[in-house]
Amino acid sequence: MNFLAHIYLSGKNPDIRLGSFIADSVKGRDYNDYAPDIKKGILLHRSIDTFTDQHPVIHSCKHLVRKEYRKYSGIIIDIFFDHFLAAYWSNFSSESLEDFARNNYRLMEENKSVLPERVLQFYPFMVQNNWLLMYSTIEGIEKVLQRMPTRTSLPQMAEFGIKVLRENYNLLRNYFFLYMGDVIKYVEENHHINIMRQKKEKTSRKQTKANF
Repeated sequence: MNFLAHIYLSGKNPDIRLGSFIADSVKGRDYNDYAPDIKKGILLHRSIDTFTDQHPVIHSCKHLVRKEYRKYSGIIIDIFFDHFLAAYWSNFSSESLEDFARNNYRLMEENKSVLPERVLQFYPFMVQNNWLLMYSTIEGIEKVLQRMPTRTSLPQMAEFGIKVLRENYNLLRNYFFLYMGDVIKYVEENHHINIMRQKKEKTSRKQTKANF
């Protein structure tokens, strides 16, 4: 999953959220250098990544973009799924996406001393462009895909990626809801994190199953 989903799946504890946010920039056993709850967030992030990589829905989604993105297919699906989480945010949280984003930017700002150097390099751009909110539109995802090759090894295939998203939107959305229900259950049962969900999310998931 990408930034928005990982933060959301971290529950309400700010230190766990912080750890989950910085996890990709913490290598090996360096998580031991952090406070207990930040360490828990780092390990939670890694556990979710493993769960995600093994989930059959993700394998099905990767096939849609593998032609051009190849080994980066999982990253693209992560970004697509963050789009659906943002677009259907009210299904998952009673807090507005705007407030959620603002509160988490403030959390990162107040803990700059903990952020790894790699995070400090992109964090200002994240806040300036409001990435967490930008995920909510297809146009925002297109900007993400266009900018990522400038700071990562991701190939410049934004036009192809958006074409796949548009042409398979309903299918990908259905896959997202199936996956999201499973990953929330996984996090709650295996990591004992209480994720505050809206009741209608369960209804949406039932409707999604019926649409297959």
